[in-house]
Amino acid sequence: MDKQQEYVLRSVEERDIRFIRMWFTDVLGVLKSVAIAPAELENAFSEGIGFDGSAVEGLTRVYEADMIAKPDPSTFQILPWRGARQGAARMFCDISTPDGEAALTDPRQVLKRNLDKASAQGFTFYTHPEIEFYLLEKPEPGMPPQPVDKAGYFDNVPRGTAHNFRREAITMLESMGISVEFSHHEAGPGQNEIDLRYADALSMADNIMTFRTVVKEVALEQGVFASFMPKPLADGPGSGMHTHLSLFEGDTNAFYEAGADHQLSPIARQFIAGLLTYAPEITAITNQYVNSYKRLWGGAEAPSYVCWGSNNRSALVRVPIHKPSKGQSTRVEYRAMDSAANPYLAFSVLLAAGMKGIEDGLSLPDGAEDDVWELSPAERRAMGYEPLPASLSEAIQVMERSELVAETLGERVFDFVLRNKRAEWEAYRAQVTPYELEQYLPVL
Repeated sequence: MDKQQEYVLRSVEERDIRFIRMWFTDVLGVLKSVAIAPAELENAFSEGIGFDGSAVEGLTRVYEADMIAKPDPSTFQILPWRGARQGAARMFCDISTPDGEAALTDPRQVLKRNLDKASAQGFTFYTHPEIEFYLLEKPEPGMPPQPVDKAGYFDNVPRGTAHNFRREAITMLESMGISVEFSHHEAGPGQNEIDLRYADALSMADNIMTFRTVVKEVALEQGVFASFMPKPLADGPGSGMHTHLSLFEGDTNAFYEAGADHQLSPIARQFIAGLLTYAPEITAITNQYVNSYKRLWGGAEAPSYVCWGSNNRSALVRVPIHKPSKGQSTRVEYRAMDSAANPYLAFSVLLAAGMKGIEDGLSLPDGAEDDVWELSPAERRAMGYEPLPASLSEAIQVMERSELVAETLGERVFDFVLRNKRAEWEAYRAQVTPYELEQYLPVL
């Protein structure tokens, strides 16, 4: 038994932990949980916990249903919210087959495989997400969502619901070892943003899954409802998850070159070129729901066109400006991803796209200096700014031809995502919407 496992066993005993929740996600990024008693923990470390994988979205087929969840002791944390204070903790799990092989369809294992590929070339992948979400009054059936306030960007609302909410959520996150960099009210009524401090991509994907759970738990405690839906309000801005990306070689930022244009190294420029080249192909992963495209094509700084720029918030990829003495903070920001993405798969395809740019030595086109939304279609075409997919259907059609995404996700995950998203599109297309009833029923 290794030292981390011994630490977990000792902590469970010393802290009187009654339940240990084993967390993992399905292919869509929905969190799954099974609780075990302390007496089962040692066996869970050595042999794992068996479960029916065919009951979990995309994990396995019925005729090979048996799967094993093995907890990662490095992810052990006490759960701090009410209802869990009777002694509960959690660990993330890696999923394997009964013969000990890593499950090809476990999103966490998909990310690990891609991180290992980058590591073999000397790179460590770091991410830093800015996570937006809405706080709403508890939903009433058939009623539109009601935000908890009418505040806007950076507004300070003394004793306001969102202000108290953010304070409590950040306290909980930091008690679980998740560092928060910034928090503020966003542009939409009831919309908030909390930015997590950068970490390696695997830790950050785990942190995002924990973040979503903490936010929903705190909302329930305060009598409100939190939603990561990409665009819950037709007349409000969508909720993105702008994500800063960087590659390190040991302790050195591989994206930084002193004196270069924007201080971007050739590796950084090739990485950005890869993101731009493959952006349409990965959009069904970074923006995986029908509703995601209401945000992407709804204006309000959502990046709908494939281009990059220095500090240009209308561009798909932005290069943030940093102080000249802060070369280690050189990074790029991918702005399309929304807050409902599966972080394990999304980080996988972002890394793969960037690494492909490096591998193929792709050239970075000129950056966009204008507000891309303000340009005419003819001007955008002349500048070579191609659109991202405008709907989930279009994103699926682009992704299904992508060798990059198929290789990155693996055949089983790739096929499942395509099947699931086609079914979602067909179900959405069959709906008769309130808009249609309002527009057509009285006059036709």
